[in-house]
Amino acid sequence: MLKVAIAEDDFRVAQIQEEFLSKIKDVKVIGKALNAKETIELLQKEEIDLLLLDNYLPDGIGTDLLPKIHADFPNVDVIMVTAANENHMLEKAIRNGVSNYLIKPVTLEKFVRTIEDYKRKRQLLHNNNEVNQALIDNFFGISQTQDIKNLPTGVDPLTLQKVKGIIKGFEEGITIEEMGEQMGASRTTARRYLEYLVATNECTVEYTYGIIGRPERKYRIGRGL
Repeated sequence: MLKVAIAEDDFRVAQIQEEFLSKIKDVKVIGKALNAKETIELLQKEEIDLLLLDNYLPDGIGTDLLPKIHADFPNVDVIMVTAANENHMLEKAIRNGVSNYLIKPVTLEKFVRTIEDYKRKRQLLHNNNEVNQALIDNFFGISQTQDIKNLPTGVDPLTLQKVKGIIKGFEEGITIEEMGEQMGASRTTARRYLEYLVATNECTVEYTYGIIGRPERKYRIGRGL
């Protein structure tokens, strides 16, 4: 479960962000803060994985908080969600290690995609004791960028990354029906992505035989993932 805190002085915006987060699986909002002081107190009180941080708070600037957050709460990642579109603010945020930077207003699609991408990267690091260049390229989105033009019609790069992440969570393999449920998509869509990964040698498929009925296809992680 990804534990998220929201630091936003406009309670209406904070509520919208919370509603957006509720649409993402395995994400829980632990608390909300209206200013810099409450933000630090919340981080001290609760175990937080990810902080969604506004830049313009009533009692401080979000980017000014970043050094303290990383020094005192090294396990907390930060995504800026702000109206600050000045170049120097972005540079300061990047230099202080933010995971991403969203400029308001943020659409639901963009918000969800950003959080899902963060979850994917977090899972990559947590699921691998050793790293190789393929994993590093995957983390930084290099391989995804290179392969977009080569993807067949009906295979979206972001959804493909999501499917890869789901497969990793099923060590014993996953069926088409299970993948469809995890994706929130139809069996046809789930099959399309799974078969694409088989075709590219990124996952393997095997048949399991029950007592009654046809054999069931189970898909497992391949070397490429």
